[in-house]
Amino acid sequence: MPKTFSIFTANCSMSVSIASLNSGSNGNCYYIGGEAGGILIDVGISCKETEIRMARLGLSLHSIKAIFVSHEHTDHIKGIAVLARKYQIPVYLNQTMIYNGCVNVQRELTRKYEAHTPVMVAGLEVTSFPKYHDACDPHSFVIRSGGITIGVMTDIGRVCEQVVKYFNMCDAVFLEANYDVEMLEKGRYPYYLKNRIRSGRGHLSNNEALELFIGHRSASLSHVLLSHLSKDNNCPDLVYRLFHAHAGDAEVVVASRFNESAIFHIGKSEVCSEVKESLPVYQTQFSLFE
Repeated sequence: MPKTFSIFTANCSMSVSIASLNSGSNGNCYYIGGEAGGILIDVGISCKETEIRMARLGLSLHSIKAIFVSHEHTDHIKGIAVLARKYQIPVYLNQTMIYNGCVNVQRELTRKYEAHTPVMVAGLEVTSFPKYHDACDPHSFVIRSGGITIGVMTDIGRVCEQVVKYFNMCDAVFLEANYDVEMLEKGRYPYYLKNRIRSGRGHLSNNEALELFIGHRSASLSHVLLSHLSKDNNCPDLVYRLFHAHAGDAEVVVASRFNESAIFHIGKSEVCSEVKESLPVYQTQFSLFE
């Protein structure tokens, strides 16, 4: 009997897991993971607290294949030295950070990243890009895997062309919404600190983040995790309502400065075809009567 072939189609799902371990001026740490392991963007909480929060999420620190550092402020690097040494995790810094020695990392664990140049770690393609912030050479990141793109965009003084370009690619994003303009203006901060925050090299306001979200989100953006909220100059309920009113099908999550978030699985379904050898129809029908 001649051989025949049938084409079977099915939905093949791919996903990337993301979570915020902490987000705010008291510490920032974000998890992105796939089947081959995960990475952390910044570790601004202690090693012990990172261990506790990862464990509560059912994640192992032994699965972390790299730490990427956005900039040298304490709320982004506090736990890196101990965590990297204890678990022997490579730490990726840019050349300016390495030259200035502003992040305490063992030399043998130090790796270098360059702007707009992808780094492959555990099946994740990590690309950095420069941003406006009052640090020595600050960067944000997009992480790609299986056609899915995750953005980590906090500590952004202003929405520049680079932010717009990479934000538009995202299927999910950690997006800074640091302060409410009115709360900052009427708040207790001294005048110089208020000016630093809203200077264009400080942080992104709720309204600026919302304009970016409304004007430049991709059609596939499914999750926005509002991040790095100010304790004194913002309100989680306020910023949630602000974004939720414009979110459509996207899920809005406010990342906490006190606890880890849930794990969110960012996925896409694609039609996959598989060719399988099969018996001719007439042979199959004949066998029914044997």
